[in-house]
Amino acid sequence: MSANLKPTLARLAIGETLTDDQAEAAFDIIMSGEATPAQIGALLMAMRLRGETVAEITGAVRAMRSRMTAIDAPEGAIDVCGTGGDGAGTLNVSSAVAFVVAGCSVPVAKHGNRALSSRTGGADVLTALGVNVDAPMASLPAILAEAGLVFLFAPRHHPSMRHAAGPRVELGTRTIFNLLGPLANPARVRRQLTGVYHPDWTRPMAETLAALGHDSAWIVHGLGLDELTVAGQNQVTALSGSTIRSFVVEPEDAGLPRAPIEAIRGGDAAINAAALQALLQGADGAYRDTVLLNAAAALIVAGRAGDLREGVSLAAAAIASGAALAALETLRRVSAVTES
Repeated sequence: MSANLKPTLARLAIGETLTDDQAEAAFDIIMSGEATPAQIGALLMAMRLRGETVAEITGAVRAMRSRMTAIDAPEGAIDVCGTGGDGAGTLNVSSAVAFVVAGCSVPVAKHGNRALSSRTGGADVLTALGVNVDAPMASLPAILAEAGLVFLFAPRHHPSMRHAAGPRVELGTRTIFNLLGPLANPARVRRQLTGVYHPDWTRPMAETLAALGHDSAWIVHGLGLDELTVAGQNQVTALSGSTIRSFVVEPEDAGLPRAPIEAIRGGDAAINAAALQALLQGADGAYRDTVLLNAAAALIVAGRAGDLREGVSLAAAAIASGAALAALETLRRVSAVTES
């Protein structure tokens, strides 16, 4: 039992907030395994009920990053991922976006996990596509260099998170940990397209990335989804250097037609993998348009596109040329490496 966490719990019990340094110290205690399940649950629920602050999220991310197993990535690498938790059961959007963006010659360090709140997570669909998500750690930078993207399987890079796993399951509700994963990319990327499960989190997440020194990001939410949607209006908060601004994006801004969310409902890993493969082979429809919209946003974040229409054009060209499909095929091949 950690006596060091008791003063923090006392402050939270009377409604006080933590500074980033205090939050970092508290989460380091949790991730070191020194806190009891009761202490972890009390801290998480006190923050959830009062509302987590940017300083608290920033400190928690710093603690998480300090204990992660990191890899090297080239300058300009980007992550495309979401918090999960939207419960929509859609086809895998960010995984498909990763291949399209890599097909545009932008290095992608894709952080992800197996299904937690959805039917099919990034690791599940990639495994179904023949990608080895457990490739040796030492080979990951080389995989990124050759394929243009790499999958960073969260449990392997954040082993200290296991200490909070039990209390999180027992609480059975969203906590600050749902926000931390997308903010702790093991490749230390400084550019991100990140989806959040509720629009209220777009600005705090952008402010957190600013506090952490990131260069560019779009934090997005689309009609209940932790990604941009072609179904209607999307909420976006963008970080560019030291500037943060919030705005609305609609599919027409990117020259794309509207389609209902039901048009991209997914299924199990095999169903979602087949849809993703077909998309990269040129299949049309709402799934393709959703991926193009998100890829366009990622290309803006990467500094490759000036606006959404240009980004859609570049993304569509990566599919039409076969470059996006080639990224999948190369990742499948080079990730098959095993320990020597």
